Amino acid sequence: MPSVISSLIKAQISLLNPLINALTLDTQRKLQDSLGTLGSRAAANKTGSHEVALAHCQAAWVFPLQGQVRGAALYLHGGAYTSGSLDYARGFGGMLAMDSQRGVLCLGYRLAPEHPFPAALEDALAAYRLMLARYPAREIALVGESAGGGLCFCLALYLKQLGLPLPGRVVALSPWVDLRQSLAACQLLGRDPVLSCEGLQQAAALYLDGHPAEDPLASPLYGDLRGLPQSLIITGGDEILLAESREMHARLLAAGVPARLHVEEGMWHVYPLYPVPEARQAQALVRDFLAEAL
Repeated sequence: MPSVISSLIKAQISLLNPLINALTLDTQRKLQDSLGTLGSRAAANKTGSHEVALAHCQAAWVFPLQGQVRGAALYLHGGAYTSGSLDYARGFGGMLAMDSQRGVLCLGYRLAPEHPFPAALEDALAAYRLMLARYPAREIALVGESAGGGLCFCLALYLKQLGLPLPGRVVALSPWVDLRQSLAACQLLGRDPVLSCEGLQQAAALYLDGHPAEDPLASPLYGDLRGLPQSLIITGGDEILLAESREMHARLLAAGVPARLHVEEGMWHVYPLYPVPEARQAQALVRDFLAEAL
């Protein structure tokens, strides 16, 4: 049963989201960046950061100011591959750094439609290569939400394909792993206040730009998952990507990958990023999962 706070916030999102979806893409991007700014303020006095220039985009390291930094994480933000900047990533990446005591590299990867597939994946690869110069692969975790959660698995598959060392762990919050939407994604239509199947279809078309949706580097659900890092998937029980999370978890286990799935009943897409009690519980799961690796 969702908490009272969660029920109230969910109702507010349900009222606001149709208005947000009617905005232009540029306005939606600005709105999403403003959410990241709130996260940055929360971590402002507890983390330090500095930007890093990659070949095609910007990134920023964020470190906790107190305690010993152990290991690192590459944070890949959500936004359906069409929204989200470094400012947004740094906001939630700072919260991850505080909670996990890891150095977090926040990536402002290129966005569609200006930069379709595989731009985001190539930027993620460049960021990971940068991290390998500083940390052994086993001490690196990939963490992402929504499209960024799917991108974590895409990157792991790409690293395996390239013969590069794989990270120690993957954490995916409400991951988007099937851009073809081959599963019963819309069976919960009306219960998820954040996503719509129409919105996902439009975003997938912009990102893929004619590229096959079945490519595992775009939709990791179709990949050879053998040998991937130990994974944690956290999802809401009322979101339309629930079927994808369950299927990805099942296929990871079938491939011999140690994987955990946490479904929070009554919760919505990427609920761990919201100020609700259930989010704090999910964040504790992430913290403990990452701590186990070190």
